[in-house]
Amino acid sequence: MAFAGLKKQINKANQYVTEKMGGAEGTKLDLDFMDMERKTDVTVELVEELQVKTKEFLQPNPTARAKMAAVKGISKLSGQAKSNTYPQPEGVLGDCMLTYGKKLGDDSPFGLALIEMGESLKQMADVKYSLDDNIKQNFLEPLHHLQTKDLKEVMHHRKKLQGRRLDFDCKRRRQAKGSNIPDDEIRMAEEKFAESLQLAQMGMFNLLENDNFQVEQISQLATFAEGLLDYHSQCTEVLKHLTETLLEKKDEAANRPKVEFVPKTLQDLHIETVQDGLNGTNNHTNLFNHSSNHHNSYGSGYIYRKPAPKTIPIKQPNYQHQQLSDPFDPWSYPQASPLPSPMKSPARTPMTRQPCCTALYDFDPENPGELGFKENEVIMLMNKIDENWFEGSVNGRTGYFPVNYVRVDVPLP
Repeated sequence: MAFAGLKKQINKANQYVTEKMGGAEGTKLDLDFMDMERKTDVTVELVEELQVKTKEFLQPNPTARAKMAAVKGISKLSGQAKSNTYPQPEGVLGDCMLTYGKKLGDDSPFGLALIEMGESLKQMADVKYSLDDNIKQNFLEPLHHLQTKDLKEVMHHRKKLQGRRLDFDCKRRRQAKGSNIPDDEIRMAEEKFAESLQLAQMGMFNLLENDNFQVEQISQLATFAEGLLDYHSQCTEVLKHLTETLLEKKDEAANRPKVEFVPKTLQDLHIETVQDGLNGTNNHTNLFNHSSNHHNSYGSGYIYRKPAPKTIPIKQPNYQHQQLSDPFDPWSYPQASPLPSPMKSPARTPMTRQPCCTALYDFDPENPGELGFKENEVIMLMNKIDENWFEGSVNGRTGYFPVNYVRVDVPLP
């Protein structure tokens, strides 16, 4: 038997090479058979590609699929059943939103909204897992069964038919050339060829033209479509509920009472400043410098007038002494610094300073009636509304501003 089988393989190889390279013609089958072969080849390719693309549709991340395949292979080699679930993108995003929503806390409207959306995305991920299980059970598994059983059997009969045809044609060709081949051997090869031809035809017919087969395949596609419809319907309901909840939370956040925030100073935090370590003369000097700068910048608030000249002869020495000693006379020679002296001069009577304050920070008004200003601007004080608010004016504008944004230079009476 072993020698007979080897001889048959040699005959088939001889006939195949002769047909491909020597131009010998083999037994031709009819067009119907060739059309069934073409459709069978398309079906084989279709089933293989459809399984691959369906898995990519359900699990689109190639890195995650490769990792799952690697874990599955290692589990088989080690003999340990270790399951690795595909990370749905909805679930991954939902976990991220839940984590940071909880970190923001319950007092944050944005954090609560993140938690709501994260939980909804987790629900959508669970629905996606249900879709995966449904498609694998009702669509992919029947395709795998078709590939490993029916298609495999049909392809086996076709391969066997091809081998028996080559063996039959080889023996006929050699007999025609005068080789001593018995008729019984040729008749046996012909019978085997006919048997394989019938099996291959019936197998392809049952695969392609059988109504039960067609109904079964269409039913599996319908199950696939129903699973997708159910998945999207459930996701639609989840998203509708989520949208309504988020809109409610948006309105709640918009209607929250505004909280006034007062930034703490270094003194509030009991932090020692640079001036705390200096003596009081430094503070007096700073106040004097600030008053001088204020007089230079806002001269309209501090008006000094030259006293009326006395009706005495021009040549009297007292007039000359008065003229030279008055620092506010533009025709006199200055005796000292042109800056006004903080000490009261007996030669003039100072005007009463208006109540004012200096801005420590920029203040942007948020409500009607509030007065905005910039850092270092001087504001005229008009009234103290309460312990937290002043009323004042600057640059022709009048309004309210917080007490802790300014430093009072001249208090209200």
